[in-house]
Amino acid sequence: MRSLTKRFGWLCSLSIPAAVAAVSFVAASTDANAQFRPNSFSVGPRGGSLGGNMRGIEPRFQRFYLDGRDESVLSGRGKRRSTNVATTGPDGRKPDRRPPHKRPPVIVGPAIGAAIGTLGPAAPAGAGPQTTTGRAINIPAANEQRFVKDEVVLEFAGNMPPPRIAQLLARHGLVQLESQTFTLTGSTYVRARIANRRSVRTVLQRLASEATLRAGQPNYLYQGSQQQSEPAAQPPSGDPAQYALTKLRLNEAHHLANGDKVLVAVIDSSIDLSHPELKGVIAGSYDALGKCGKPHLHGTAIAGAIAAHARLMGAAPAARILAICAFNPTSAGIEATTFAILRGIEYAVVQKARILNMSFAGPADPGLARQLAAAKARGTVLVAAAGNFGPKSPPQYPAADPGVIAVSATDADDKMFNASNIGSHIAVSAPGVDILLPAPNDNYQMTSGTSFSAAYVAGVAALVIQRSPALTPDAVRSILETTAKDLGPTGRDAEFGAGLVDAYQAIMAVPSSTAGGPQGGVSQPAVAAQ
Repeated sequence: MRSLTKRFGWLCSLSIPAAVAAVSFVAASTDANAQFRPNSFSVGPRGGSLGGNMRGIEPRFQRFYLDGRDESVLSGRGKRRSTNVATTGPDGRKPDRRPPHKRPPVIVGPAIGAAIGTLGPAAPAGAGPQTTTGRAINIPAANEQRFVKDEVVLEFAGNMPPPRIAQLLARHGLVQLESQTFTLTGSTYVRARIANRRSVRTVLQRLASEATLRAGQPNYLYQGSQQQSEPAAQPPSGDPAQYALTKLRLNEAHHLANGDKVLVAVIDSSIDLSHPELKGVIAGSYDALGKCGKPHLHGTAIAGAIAAHARLMGAAPAARILAICAFNPTSAGIEATTFAILRGIEYAVVQKARILNMSFAGPADPGLARQLAAAKARGTVLVAAAGNFGPKSPPQYPAADPGVIAVSATDADDKMFNASNIGSHIAVSAPGVDILLPAPNDNYQMTSGTSFSAAYVAGVAALVIQRSPALTPDAVRSILETTAKDLGPTGRDAEFGAGLVDAYQAIMAVPSSTAGGPQGGVSQPAVAAQ
């Protein structure tokens, strides 16, 4: 008894709850295959030691499994210490030294992650998707539902042989719908349908065990950023209703540059390529869907805001438009998937488009982010609409991507559009309320949305690039921001970013040593219609 008191007398100095917890800890640390030692401890149902000698415990991160098991993955210096397990157990036999069966780590939702301390604080509503710490398995936050409910998008490194892809798909009950090898990221993407009514999240969790898989994610959904549209009468030439021309100082800017020969890719719905406002500016078209619908209001208006030049006037009337159809009409507007947009970006960059206009919004998407980063690295200026989810909405993508110029919308009085998304990611603003633009079948429309603000900025970027084709995407962004007219609170703010774009000042800011006249520009390769 005296020896027990000497060994565990320290318990008497603890409060009753602390003593109970300590006794529980000691009991839980005892393993059938290892002797308990005062200077070591174990955790988890398997009793695996985390730290060795208690005097030298190092901080660790853990992977947690759905069945409650844990596995240490990293110590303070990246080395696992001795577990201090005896060479023989109480029964005199050697312990089982076979490596424990490892199950793939799975992602847990933000609330669970916060509770166990592996993912940090819970993600806010609308936050970007959560990912595993190892393989890039992307599982959307619990409140994110904008994805195809029975599909996943898988990424394989390099040009993966089809038989190996087929084997992986068969193991997980997936049916391949389409695949493509992308030069931008050097990988093969596969769009697959889920069999047996399993959820996207369940399938992605199980895919984490596949060593040949570079990444996996949902096939996310994106919508065009258009708030409303109504037919408009055919305007007279130079209609004063185009207040955006004055706000952006495009009349003065066009004396210096008109976007001549600068290729602007528009990833959108089908465009009315025969509209008089777009005559002579369509460099080519590409169907990323394989079944693109008839010309739509949204895509036609976007192309008009960039390059209209008949009764209306776009921001860059001599630019060349690469019409990429990735969106199809829905009851709520237009919609596209991750896979279709990835195809559109690939085509735009291969055709050497200098500017990529993305007038759509949706969830954070790691596959899309990698593709955009690769496009920017090749010199493509990325412009996107902030979205029409309102000022209380979390940031939308691709506008919130750090490599993208995010554009919010203003009205004729330089006030913020009441449906425009805002946030610290906003770069600049441009007119987007009651904008007169082309519509299919030689018609016109009065429309609102951050979509058209982004299109105007894409057009102004074309003017700047015409003046200096060697400018990098970051240089173009800097010019647009530093020459913008400050609106709202003094300095940069969450609504207008750096301010309202000023096309004339932006062109004047281009280094004079590289500037050219209205007929200057950068030659582009011929683009065949697809």
